[in-house]
Amino acid sequence: MKVGLFFGSFNPVHIGHMVLANYMLEYTDLKRVWFIVSPHNPLKKKNSLLDEKHRLQLVKLAIGDNNRLKGSDIEFKLPQPSYTIVTLAYLKEKYPEHEFVLIMGADNLGNFHKWKNYEEILKHYQLYVYPRPDTENSIFHNHPQVKLVNAPLMQISSTEIRQAIHDKKDVRYYMPEAVWNYIKEMHFYEK
Repeated sequence: MKVGLFFGSFNPVHIGHMVLANYMLEYTDLKRVWFIVSPHNPLKKKNSLLDEKHRLQLVKLAIGDNNRLKGSDIEFKLPQPSYTIVTLAYLKEKYPEHEFVLIMGADNLGNFHKWKNYEEILKHYQLYVYPRPDTENSIFHNHPQVKLVNAPLMQISSTEIRQAIHDKKDVRYYMPEAVWNYIKEMHFYEK
């Protein structure tokens, strides 16, 4: 089975993430999409992250009963900071029956050369790349392992959502209703 791995902080998960995951299922050859909640992205500051268990819970609330999507805590058990190459090796060993594909934004493709062992990733895995605002083509755009996917351009970000909540703005429609309700109930991002 071909499984798309959608890595991210999901701090918080929002409708942009959900639209992209849905698009990958409906318009590519992927049969499942797993949201890999990263406890610590080595290219981001950890202190701005909501606790990983809460971020995973938000992803699971966003997914609801869609059995083609899955929220995964696989990186919680691995050494931190999280390196994609380590996670891929673990997943390949644990699920040898699956063919894994990385789902990433064009902005991440531009920084892909900074990833640990990126050459090994490109040798063994396909990258399905969705458009991001104000992103230029990178040196990897024409790589045979890179598939550019014409998904909707989502101009929404978790950073903007966190700031809006901090500023006491009502951004309930930027995320699935269950996610918004949990964030409000727990008073996340208010301070």
